[in-house]
Amino acid sequence: MKVSVSFLKGKDDRETMIKKIDASSADFIHVDMMDGEFCGDYNFNAQELKKLVKDTNKKLDVHIMVCSPNKYVKDFTKIPNVEYLTFHYEAHRRPIDVINMIRHTSMKVGIAINPETKVSHIIPLLNYVDEVLVMSVHPGKGGQQFMEEVLYKVETLKEIKEQNGYRYIISVDGGINNENIKLVEEAGADMVVSGSYICNSDDYEERISTLRGN
Repeated sequence: MKVSVSFLKGKDDRETMIKKIDASSADFIHVDMMDGEFCGDYNFNAQELKKLVKDTNKKLDVHIMVCSPNKYVKDFTKIPNVEYLTFHYEAHRRPIDVINMIRHTSMKVGIAINPETKVSHIIPLLNYVDEVLVMSVHPGKGGQQFMEEVLYKVETLKEIKEQNGYRYIISVDGGINNENIKLVEEAGADMVVSGSYICNSDDYEERISTLRGN
């Protein structure tokens, strides 16, 4: 199981959390960027993020919780270590247009779906994306309880992937901890995003290891 660690919420300041994640065995630094309109509060923009991560070595798994995600794609091309740029299906009337914009960059394409959004809505897009991010909480606020009812989406996405030979990874984001990781793994996820469970801890490495299963 790959682990992408979010610094949205934790006991330390943002810069300290980023340094600790970068020094850990995490696969990615997960970036939750909010514009204050799509959900939650405004936290930072791409230019501010570039300064925050300028000394990091890990790849970034960027999740933009914004309206009009097409307006942000160019900004993220200026941050060299962005591996995935994931936007919300619900944030654009024609998500295929955003997908095509990202596909014309060096970044990989991710699409996120809220707990209320059905997998059937994104089936026509699945051949064009590299990551599907299944939200197991409502986006925007750290520390929420994991919503077990979204696990059927992971199972469905795995089945579609195997039947069609698609390449996307399935990631689950929200409320992930040592108590529900087994359910997520059994449903077929390839990666989990974890924030407060890891960043509220004194030992990031120990928490990450509980999610990897080793």
